[in-house]
Amino acid sequence: MKQLLTLLCALGLGAAFAAPAMAQGNPRGTSSVALGSTKVTIEYGRPSLKGRNVNDLLGQLPAGQVWRLGADKSTTFTTAGDLDFSGTTVPKGEYSLWARKESDNSWKLVFNSQHGQWGTDHDASKDAVAVDLKQEKASSSDAEVTIKLEKEGDGGEFTVQWGDLELSTNFTAK
Repeated sequence: MKQLLTLLCALGLGAAFAAPAMAQGNPRGTSSVALGSTKVTIEYGRPSLKGRNVNDLLGQLPAGQVWRLGADKSTTFTTAGDLDFSGTTVPKGEYSLWARKESDNSWKLVFNSQHGQWGTDHDASKDAVAVDLKQEKASSSDAEVTIKLEKEGDGGEFTVQWGDLELSTNFTAK
């Protein structure tokens, strides 16, 4: 009887810990880059267009609204050192990432000090830093959100692509 009770408790705890992972309905992606001794990592959900058009989904987003840059749990950006995005410093630490649509239809990459929350729970009062994103039409379409960190010259490049929308910015380690 004691063994049965132990087994049932173990199964119950296992299910409790597995439930949040199973609630994540989209595949997860990661990307990282090392700039000297500074490692930068992104972990994110990868929603799919499923036949939809990214311009229909994001093109009508009102100014000031944010796109969560992924799905399910918030996208997490971790840097082991301070980063410089064209004169704007992102201090070392862990952040959730968001893209904010501006009134002129440009985009800003928003680093929010709250992380680990469900991806739609954006608290603007915890926005730490926002940097400009360059928007381009991608040369090929990607049905799932793809976020890349790559070496670019003496620094790195952040790129997010969904469908034919591509947003990017460059950064260096401080």
